[in-house]
Amino acid sequence: MAGTKPYPQELRERAVRMVAEVRPNYESDWAAITAVAARLGIGTAETLRKWVRQAQVDDGGRSGVTSEELKRLRRENAELRRANEILKAASAFFAAELDRPTKRS
Repeated sequence: MAGTKPYPQELRERAVRMVAEVRPNYESDWAAITAVAARLGIGTAETLRKWVRQAQVDDGGRSGVTSEELKRLRRENAELRRANEILKAASAFFAAELDRPTKRS
């Protein structure tokens, strides 16, 4: 996800809790999610559905990659991209060195 998150973490957590609390009052997960999203002014119910699913993964109730693991993988990916850029720059530097004529005495 690029940029800043449009919803504060507190709102996300509250919305996920509310879905769990009101779920028995609705015929489906989607109906509960849609109602809570509308009540809290969350742009789309799909956004809230993703938060609910991720919370289920984080709690161990659903298989998938946890938020902590995602953060770790994103950091590792960024580090590898930086290292790759450094290696590309070094490769270009050394390739240029090989192309330069050498002075002979």
